[in-house]
Amino acid sequence: MTNIDTSKLSWDEWDELQNPPPAVTDFDRVVESAISRRGFLGGVLAFGSAAAALGTLGNLATSTSAQAQDAASRFPFKPVQAATDHTVHVPEGYGWKPLAKWGQPLFPNVPDIDPAKGVSLENSDKVFGENTDGMELFVVGSHQLIAVNHEYVNNETNLPHREKGMPANLDEVKILQHMQGVTVMEVAEGKDGWEIVVDSPFNRRIHHNTPMKLSGPAAGSDLVKTAADPKGVDCLGTFNNCGAGRTPWGTYLTCEENFNGYFGSTDANFKMPDDYKRYGIAAETRYGYEKFDERFDVSKHPNEPRRAGYVVEIDPSNASSTPIKRTALGRIKHENAAVVIARDGRVVVYMGDDERGEFLYKFVSNGIYVPGGDTSKLLDEGTLYVAKFTDDGNGEWVALTPESTGMKPDEISVFTRQAASKVGATTMDRPEWVAINPVAIEAYCALTNNSRRGEVKDGKMRANAGGDVMAVNAANPREKNEYGQIVRWYPANDDHADGKFKWDLFCMAGNPDVHKDAYAGSSNINSGNMFNSPDGMMFDSTGLLWIQTDGEDSNEGQFAGQGNNQMLAGDPVTGRIERFLTAPKGSEVTGQTWSADKRTHFVGIQHPDAPFPDGEGKLPRSTVIAIKRNDNAMIG
Repeated sequence: MTNIDTSKLSWDEWDELQNPPPAVTDFDRVVESAISRRGFLGGVLAFGSAAAALGTLGNLATSTSAQAQDAASRFPFKPVQAATDHTVHVPEGYGWKPLAKWGQPLFPNVPDIDPAKGVSLENSDKVFGENTDGMELFVVGSHQLIAVNHEYVNNETNLPHREKGMPANLDEVKILQHMQGVTVMEVAEGKDGWEIVVDSPFNRRIHHNTPMKLSGPAAGSDLVKTAADPKGVDCLGTFNNCGAGRTPWGTYLTCEENFNGYFGSTDANFKMPDDYKRYGIAAETRYGYEKFDERFDVSKHPNEPRRAGYVVEIDPSNASSTPIKRTALGRIKHENAAVVIARDGRVVVYMGDDERGEFLYKFVSNGIYVPGGDTSKLLDEGTLYVAKFTDDGNGEWVALTPESTGMKPDEISVFTRQAASKVGATTMDRPEWVAINPVAIEAYCALTNNSRRGEVKDGKMRANAGGDVMAVNAANPREKNEYGQIVRWYPANDDHADGKFKWDLFCMAGNPDVHKDAYAGSSNINSGNMFNSPDGMMFDSTGLLWIQTDGEDSNEGQFAGQGNNQMLAGDPVTGRIERFLTAPKGSEVTGQTWSADKRTHFVGIQHPDAPFPDGEGKLPRSTVIAIKRNDNAMIG
């Protein structure tokens, strides 16, 4: 990789370059009914509450006028057209303003970012971080707090004086480390709109050097002990924080995704442990931390990467509290953590592993959630499961236990991918956000894309890093899938803790203007709402599914007419999908939450190419925006 400029690559591109998926197994089947658009609609879209109400999505065109009128009332906005410019567009009757921008002060007496010099080391942990992602709003007394992730940094904008933004000393490494992680900030609505409360005692930055605790099966294991932490319970930092979640008891769940890119080796002769390969840990890193910060040099501290890749619980109400890495939820490239309470009161957490050919998981607690009771062990003690989807629309959650995997509990927590491979889980097209419907017993997962699905090279099929074949199947029905789809499942017995489920596909993204086959998308995709690469997803309180995209915005070839990335709303009952927002060129739409009164929708705009939101000649800044109706009516 030394001859390739990696500074502007996405994390997915960087991972692909560093660890290309292997080709190991013969391709011996193709599911014709899954590839055929007609067969797809008539087969796998035949289950669940939506089907019971209106039939399959393939029958939407024949819905009655009354049904069509009801569907229209679910979308209180006129859909926006695709856009290719450098700003945000929302429907008529709505407006938006920036709430928090990269480099914006969170505390008094801290200056805004200097576009020529970036952020100083002194202030790097006192400003809003870069590349906003998952977020949640919390009400503490009369205060509204937003916890928001900062997934990664753009080197050149943070260290503009360095070639390709690569750090040259430990101080510059610390700047990059501080600009990532999590922000907790109080926000308030004034006469000029929403603003950060800069003097709030709740404001806090959590980053790569913040003290944390390990809990659950991996805590105290020899797999996570280091020279600095011989007991294996104290660690520093949270990394590549992507999606998020919240618990019923008012804590924030931040999810570590592409942690592998932070750990490397300064010793060319160091032999990487075998488990590194499955997680994409290699000698060369994204930011060069290992050259100046010994903690990230695996030749000296080989257990350090095993202390990353978890769901981290944060108490936003207490700025002095210690974040906790909940290892019982597994070590994967976590996208988000969607929490729901089962019928018997147990806590269920759904999670996707965002990499080609990896898996969908859920955790079920042993204990019962009691409001006001002790919640300290609910995410430590329980069973982790992985999903198996069958082509007939059924599925099961397979328990990852010592009996099923032949592994010890701490090994399952640290080497979760390996455990899931042992039980034959279904390889998925990059499982991203999971969203749980608040008004129906069902859950959704965005499968963003997988350009290697079904790819055959030299007579052999592509597999994930563990050798699990990425063959075409009903849940992932297209070869070289660059559009993505959204899978939906219905727990057996209307219980999220149940081990069985039915499933269908809520939609297949595509381009009906370019394709007439399966790549056109499902029947609820048309010229006016088409998109690619669904990523972030969240339900509002009314049961609308808000879909955010992180895909190709070239507006050319097979993506012609799709414009920039966008946010859409989907109706689970009718299958109707409409475009609500378009983002600036080069940006991803990611992370969302609502104000306590549901009159403001907060949305994240990540890594814009253009000078957004400050205008021409200004520095592009990742930004959380606040969207409101002009009549101040509820929108979520």
